[in-house]
Amino acid sequence: MPPAVGGGLAGSELRPRKGRCGPQAARAMGPDVAAEAAARSPKRPAWGSWRFEAAGWWALLALVTLLSFATRFHRLDEPRHVCWDETHFGKMGSYYINRTFFFDVHPPLGKMLIGLAGYLSGYDGTFMFQRPGDKYEQHNYMGMRRFCASLGSLLIPFAYLIVLELSKSLPAALLTAALLTFDTGCLTLSQYILLDPILMFFIMAAMLSMVKYNSCADRPFSAPWWFWLSLTGINLAGALGVKFVGLFIILQVGWNTISDLWHLFGDLSLSLVTMGKHLTARILCLIVLPLALYTATYAVHFMVLNKSGPGDGFFSSAFQARLAGNNLHNASIPEHLAYGSVITVKNLRMAIGYLHSHRHLYPEGIGARQQQVTTYLHKDYNNLWIIKKHNTNSDPLDPSFPVEFVRHGDIIRLEHKETSRNLHSHYHEAPLTRKHYQVTGYGINGTGDSNDFWRIEVVNRKFGNRIKVLRSRIRFIHLVTGCVLGSSGKILPKWGWEQVEVTCTPYLKETLNSIWNVEDHINPKLPNISLDVLQPSFPEILLESHMVMIRGNNGLKPNDNEFTSKPWHWPINYQGLRFSGINDTDFRVYLLGNPVVWWLNLLSIALYLLSGSIIAVAVQRGAHLPAEVEGLSEVLLRGGGQLLLGWVLHYFPFFLMGRVLYFHHYFPAMLFSSMLTGVLWDTLLRLCAWSLASFSLASSIHVLGVLSLVLGTAYRLFDLEPDLLPLFQYNCRQFSSHEDCLSPSEFLDHIRKVILVIDATVTNVEDLSSLEEYLAGQGRKHRAVGVKLRSFSAVGESLLYMLEKCLGPAFTPAVRAAWSQLYGAVVQAVSRGWDGE
Repeated sequence: MPPAVGGGLAGSELRPRKGRCGPQAARAMGPDVAAEAAARSPKRPAWGSWRFEAAGWWALLALVTLLSFATRFHRLDEPRHVCWDETHFGKMGSYYINRTFFFDVHPPLGKMLIGLAGYLSGYDGTFMFQRPGDKYEQHNYMGMRRFCASLGSLLIPFAYLIVLELSKSLPAALLTAALLTFDTGCLTLSQYILLDPILMFFIMAAMLSMVKYNSCADRPFSAPWWFWLSLTGINLAGALGVKFVGLFIILQVGWNTISDLWHLFGDLSLSLVTMGKHLTARILCLIVLPLALYTATYAVHFMVLNKSGPGDGFFSSAFQARLAGNNLHNASIPEHLAYGSVITVKNLRMAIGYLHSHRHLYPEGIGARQQQVTTYLHKDYNNLWIIKKHNTNSDPLDPSFPVEFVRHGDIIRLEHKETSRNLHSHYHEAPLTRKHYQVTGYGINGTGDSNDFWRIEVVNRKFGNRIKVLRSRIRFIHLVTGCVLGSSGKILPKWGWEQVEVTCTPYLKETLNSIWNVEDHINPKLPNISLDVLQPSFPEILLESHMVMIRGNNGLKPNDNEFTSKPWHWPINYQGLRFSGINDTDFRVYLLGNPVVWWLNLLSIALYLLSGSIIAVAVQRGAHLPAEVEGLSEVLLRGGGQLLLGWVLHYFPFFLMGRVLYFHHYFPAMLFSSMLTGVLWDTLLRLCAWSLASFSLASSIHVLGVLSLVLGTAYRLFDLEPDLLPLFQYNCRQFSSHEDCLSPSEFLDHIRKVILVIDATVTNVEDLSSLEEYLAGQGRKHRAVGVKLRSFSAVGESLLYMLEKCLGPAFTPAVRAAWSQLYGAVVQAVSRGWDGE
């Protein structure tokens, strides 16, 4: 763009630009400019002094926060017994205090914070948290409840600030705060030792950080921009570190980031270097930083939980070897498997256990009446097997025989040490799983038949490779039938001692059910090595823990007396969740949302989809909307669209989940629907007020708004330059104050002329030379009535002051500089009126 008169004036800075920081429009047009700019902008004009507004803003925020904390902390100590999932998360907090390893299907951050809160508040980690209804007695549980209640209380001021940022409307923010403050579901969920308030805290903090960083889009790479962008990444790590559903807010921030980068990519004024900086900043703050923090939580988790505990059996043998108190910790065993070794074989699927047999037979009618083979979760002598060659009965431990290692692809026999029967399979059907073959113990003193032969294979290894204890992942392929040894995970009836069914599956697809590893290993002919050298690295245990958590999530089942629900139940508040009262306790707690709030939210979603669709179609078809409607429509589509996306992302994925679901899973989505309700109803009420007003009244309100802004500017001008008062055509000396001088019709007529000059100047910003004669004529007129050239400096300051008050945060340094240059060019042209005389 060629520079305008006055040198290097960036005309684009004076035009409306799409942005996230309020309107970028600094273009003044005609007598309706101020009202139109205010209507188009989500930011309402600032009335009164800035300090008064700031004090009022902080007072409202403080009131909202105070009311939130008051409702959440009211009777927080009741009931004085374990409620619902406090039995899990309170217990896990105790595990952290005692440094005892446990397993949970969720990432560790939430439980670590609960444990830390308990530790700092004096809780000693000795309460058992066995079942709901257990009395806390003298145990200090309040620190953990206060921590969760504090985070739950902050959800409301977070929602208030998010809506205020998206809509620039205090009524919308206050309506949202009221909905969440008085919702019984949000209140109840915040008062107990649960992960939900912690998760929702990080979700809302991430959303607030995102909209704040969006608001700084016109000041990239400034300190606030970096602060909010980095804080967004930190909160994303927190959300994912509490529950995997934190991925939903990551998707929302990711979509916002892609949209933002796409918008920047279309800005041809940005160089490729600048685009590269934008991309790098987002990669560092929204990908690298969250991943680093998320990984760090696991490093702390594994470092703190270094003692053997109830979670050992869910993990691999190599993982267990790092836990103090586990029988594999600091143990020394032979590294490679050899013939004659006595071993235990552990299935890699969670909660399956060790390959096991005992002297009991399968009952009549259940396949062949031979010795049972099962899996068993606990250590037992009946888990021991001897590995032998398939074609000889000689003792491989005989000192006269050299050591011969078992290799990938070898044909072997597994002889049960306690009963001397071989691991065996045949074409009889398995006890519980159809189309799978039965696995039994067969033979006498190791003598059997060809159905005892198995080929041992190491997953993803070449033939001839040795088999390592703990580390090698192996499969047993039955030589006759071609089936694979595995476990179905099904529990056998009482005749099978309620142990887990072992089958031989003809389906060769590689699954964890059919993959095993060698854990215990005894062979006197081999040297022992410390298991420390076989312990997995941090990346390996990090990957394993995630695989175990994912499998655990998919396998979750409801507890006794629990009411599960379906996703379609949640928005209509169909069925709640009993928190307390299962054991006939005196204090009963039931989680259920406020029906007024929840049904209003549901209605609001439907109304938003309808009204948003109508507005979007109208805009797309090029319909000319009044300025007021266009400004409110922008709030509805942009701000409301962000909130609707949050509701969709936090709700609809649950329809695709196969795990058990509960009512409390909806509450993150409920937060977004409540914020959408606040924005929608505030916008609709404003539109109704505009549409119901008579034309003359609406016009009067419009003109009064414009004149109020212009009069404020004029008052500022006379404050800066009192000597200008006598220069107006009517006699200002008759008035006692500046304010009185602004009311006559003659002054208002003069103001309209000023606006026309500004309108003409901005319209011709790229060709100011066409206005030079006109502006010089204006200069001659002003000189004739006694105006000094230096007075135009005060006029320029007043103009910038008015623009700053109208545009608020949108009046950026770049916009200020553009207007200053434009005004300088105008003054330069006007000054020729003095030169010409």
